[in-house]
Parts: sequence; structure tokens; C-alpha cells
Amino acid sequence: MQTNSVEAYIEQLDPERRDAISKLRQTINQNLPEGFQEQISYGMIGWIVPKSTYPKGYHCNAELPLPFLSIASQKNFVAVYHMGIYSDQGLLDWFVTEFPKHSKLKLDMGKSCMRFKKPEAIPFELIGELVGKLTPNDWISLYESHFVK
Repeated sequence: MQTNSVEAYIEQLDPERRDAISKLRQTINQNLPEGFQEQISYGMIGWIVPKSTYPKGYHCNAELPLPFLSIASQKNFVAVYHMGIYSDQGLLDWFVTEFPKHSKLKLDMGKSCMRFKKPEAIPFELIGELVGKLTPNDWISLYESHFVK
């Protein structure tokens, strides 16, 4: 899905996915600490640390701002990509422990990607709590300790 705006991205989705992505976006925007910026990033709805806050940018391409979080409607699932959970074992452990309290389904997760095959099974409250746990400065410190040499 190629688009330049979050609204256009959402509008292109089928109604079931549109509702889930819209609710995820709303949940994230209500809980994400101040300082992150929403934009289309890597073809998904993403939240980044703007270059005005972190001029070094992303180590893979310094022209790009530092990515933090993305949501996407993939072919077979709704995905939440959270870079902090990939980089912080304590945060990952917390999420894995909390997940069964919010869902009867087994957690389907990669390194930073949580996959939800059934949009109605997305644990919105837990996602909201997760995204509120790191400020931009927390993420920058964590990022630099893991990825910047």
C-alpha cells in the first residue's frame, strides 16, 4: 500500500481492518508520550523520533528519523512493530507476562512484531500501556546502547 498520508492508508483498508487500525492508532496516540511524531514510515503508520530531537537519525540511513513504533495491515494479520520491546528484555518480559491477562489467544510474536490474525483479539488496553512505557529520550538511550557504535 503506497500512500503519503495516514488517513489515505486507513481509507484503503477493508472495513474490518480499517476499524482495527483506526482503534490502534487512537490507542497509541492517546498513550504515547509527547515527543514522538506520527507519519507514514516504511509503508506503514509509524511513530518516529523527529530529526529535530535526534539529528543523528536512523543508523541504517541517517537521512531518516529514528523509527520507534509502526502498525500495519498485512496480508494475514494486523501487525504492531515496537522497537523498544526488541531492545529491552525487561520490557519484553513484562509484555509476555501481561499478555495472557488480556487475551485468551497465544501470543504470536517475532523480535519486534506482534501479529493479530483476528482484529477483534487485539489487546488495545495492553498496547496502550506498552506504548506509554518509553519516552523519546528513553528510546534514544536504549537505541544508542544497542545499535550505535
